[in-house]
Amino acid sequence: MTTDPYATLGLTKSATEEEIKKAYRKLARTSHPDLHPDDAAAEARFKVISAAYDLLKDPETRARFDAGEIDATGAERPPRQYYRDFAEAPGNPYQQTRGFQAQGDPADIFAEILRQRSRQSGEDFGGRGFAAPGPNFHYALEVPFLDAARGGEMRLTLPDGSSIAVKIPQGAREGQTLRLRGKGGPGLGGGAPGDALITLSIRPHPVFTREGDDILLTLPITIDEAVLGAKVTAPTIAGPVSLTVPKGASSGRVLRLRGRGITRQGATTAGDQLVELRIVAPPAIDDALRDFLANWRKSNAHDPRAGLLNEAAS
Repeated sequence: MTTDPYATLGLTKSATEEEIKKAYRKLARTSHPDLHPDDAAAEARFKVISAAYDLLKDPETRARFDAGEIDATGAERPPRQYYRDFAEAPGNPYQQTRGFQAQGDPADIFAEILRQRSRQSGEDFGGRGFAAPGPNFHYALEVPFLDAARGGEMRLTLPDGSSIAVKIPQGAREGQTLRLRGKGGPGLGGGAPGDALITLSIRPHPVFTREGDDILLTLPITIDEAVLGAKVTAPTIAGPVSLTVPKGASSGRVLRLRGRGITRQGATTAGDQLVELRIVAPPAIDDALRDFLANWRKSNAHDPRAGLLNEAAS
């Protein structure tokens, strides 16, 4: 797979931030190892895709890559050497005399202009060596649904067997990348260490699903609760709450619990929890219930499918 981050995401250098984000999301779904457990190469592809996205989504690192200051891993490129670096080196047989230098060699002047530009952009090699930050390391971490919703802390095992603590922010979402400063590879020449970039995948929950900042839940209710109405207990991501089922409720009706959804870190408002009612018949029908419903059917001609059949025939 190519090391050019643009080519990795199938983009050109003119791509917008939104195009970069869309391309990453599309490729992440096709290569995430948790979604493709039978594909041995999925994890390797996913790491390359994530690395490309991490570099291009940050306008600063993208600009530095486009300018050739860093490579596709985020590491500083080797220093450039100019004419003066060789001309002034001790023992250079072609070293000019002071008198000739005073006249201003055009090549030397040109080299000095380039040197000044490099210093203005933060480089100053000047024959004294250089320092470069270490490479970033990329990891994938599966987070339980409720830990992602409520926030928490997990430990990530590193390739050398050690582990680091990872703080999961409240409202963490699928594909979100966390950055742990200084937890990457060691720097060169005294440079700062790289970072650990951790891409999150959210483990599905058996009861809850997420849609934006809203939580969706299907709640079973009994026939009598649907007909007569009732106070029932419904689970939420913060714990059980009381919910009123209105009289005459039908399966598919959605009730809204305001503020019981996701509260993202830094947000001032929370999402809602949407509760879809589903009427469930009792596992065993006794004689009393069967006789009651049989007599009720004789005296009631209600047909909930009449409108549907009429519309289907029109």
